[in-house]
Amino acid sequence: MAHEAQTRYSQLVDLKLRASLVTKDGVVCNNRFEGDPKAGAVKVPVRDTEVAVSDYNKATGATATQGTTTYITVTIDKDKAVNEIIDGFDAASVPDNLVADRLDSAGYSLAAVMDKDCIDVLEANGTINANKAALTKETVYETFVDLAAALSQANVPNDGRRFALVSPATYALLLKDTTNFIRQSSLSQELVMKGIVGQIAGFNVIECNRLMFENATIVSSKKTTTEIIVGHPDWVTRIPEWSVPVHVQDLSASGTYIGASAVQGRKIYAHKITKAQTVIVKRKEV
Repeated sequence: MAHEAQTRYSQLVDLKLRASLVTKDGVVCNNRFEGDPKAGAVKVPVRDTEVAVSDYNKATGATATQGTTTYITVTIDKDKAVNEIIDGFDAASVPDNLVADRLDSAGYSLAAVMDKDCIDVLEANGTINANKAALTKETVYETFVDLAAALSQANVPNDGRRFALVSPATYALLLKDTTNFIRQSSLSQELVMKGIVGQIAGFNVIECNRLMFENATIVSSKKTTTEIIVGHPDWVTRIPEWSVPVHVQDLSASGTYIGASAVQGRKIYAHKITKAQTVIVKRKEV
């Protein structure tokens, strides 16, 4: 029974983590890697060439070709822990509603940390757009069209999976565009469940307040703030793993915390952009 309870606790945290992430797997990130993250590093595949297609000759067959798939070694550089004491309760008798609340909070808090780390990687390793003019209601659509063209030039498919992380200010401008912006109310329930608030120029739009407040930088004595990050999940990899699954730990034997328990767990992960030109960061100078 205790093992079943711990499994349920871990599942609760995972559900909240996935639901709370802004940079969701399958929307912003993929999880394609080889190896065990607990070993400290994994291999991420990078498809350098596509399979060549040639004419077939019944007598001589088809010319043999050889494609190239290389692998990038990605070090697992994030190791995050939760360790919250529930004072005055034995682990075996903590009411489920209290445990569920703290597990829910653990999942939410982990998601916030992972979002920030993912966005920091996008900011640091994506391609910076040359346009530094602040977006306006009149220019926001043409800016998205230009960003879409830049991704197409980088051979990023326009297959309905391109994403656009936007600041709250940018999202407000999009809401004022009654011609080009497709609002959330017009999207399928599947897209809404993925956190997509609308679509424009082939991008699934995701509002993200961390662009505005977390990633302001100083460049050439001018403050720059990110307005938009666009990309495609095929080239943004997240490697997540529970080093120690979240569980409720009895602390009665600690000699210090009498009759207490703790919500504990360790999450290890890393983020990697496999091709810089597939992620574009649009900033404004202030």
